[in-house]
Amino acid sequence: MSYNKLTPEEERIILHKGTERPFTGAYYDHKAQGYYICKRCDVPLYKSEDKFDSNCGWPSFDDEIFNAVKRIPDADGIRIEILCNNCGAHLGHVFKGEKFTAKNIRHCVNSISLNFVPLEKTERAIFASGCFWGTEYHMQKRRGVLETTVGFTGGHTSNPTYKEVCTGTTGHAEAVEVVFVPEIVSYEELTKLFFETHDPSHLNRQGPDIGEQYRTEIFYLNDQQKQTALKLIDVLKSKGYGVVTRVTKASVFWKAEDYHQSYYTKKSGTPYCHIYTKKF
Repeated sequence: MSYNKLTPEEERIILHKGTERPFTGAYYDHKAQGYYICKRCDVPLYKSEDKFDSNCGWPSFDDEIFNAVKRIPDADGIRIEILCNNCGAHLGHVFKGEKFTAKNIRHCVNSISLNFVPLEKTERAIFASGCFWGTEYHMQKRRGVLETTVGFTGGHTSNPTYKEVCTGTTGHAEAVEVVFVPEIVSYEELTKLFFETHDPSHLNRQGPDIGEQYRTEIFYLNDQQKQTALKLIDVLKSKGYGVVTRVTKASVFWKAEDYHQSYYTKKSGTPYCHIYTKKF
């Protein structure tokens, strides 16, 4: 994997485990809404909603994005160092028991280890391609994706449960909502990934999963997304693929139960019916 080029000062802290001087970093008193991502590899690490003021001189967070941060004992044998779980970039240290917030934990992070993506610089996309576990697995791995949420959309009932959707009577599809940075990964690139990680020629089925809830469908949020989806479907059809993917205006997206979120990451598994196949 290629990483972003670092300045000498960034290398001192990110690669050689240095520390910036307190109250000097760009984000210690930063209040904007958005996502904090790794300076070295662009992987999302923290959300602004988990940032708080500890008055310590460095950005403080009481939670991280799931599976984003790795903990190892510090060389001093006392503290716990935190690193980007993707590239190993040094972030800072984590402390417990200080009672700053209800979660009683503080990630003390060097501003220089982070970049910030304002909420208004992000976009959303919604895809359905069979079991949402597999769709999410591939989307999470794409650089520029900040957050994924599995859930249900396209049906006629409110706040459906997984059990209700599995009956096939709610009209919903299992879907994934993706928050991404268009400057890093485009909607077209994500839509290509969607098509290349499932079989868009199967009607209401992916692998052993059968039913309308497993249909292939793109839920567009604006006309540009719609036109991109239709264009790529035409490309696939010109290549001989019998695409049955629906392209539908997005409606309410209902989040699924917590145990479905990042399922394969939690289980250390891989999808059984979402295999990458290059098509473009």
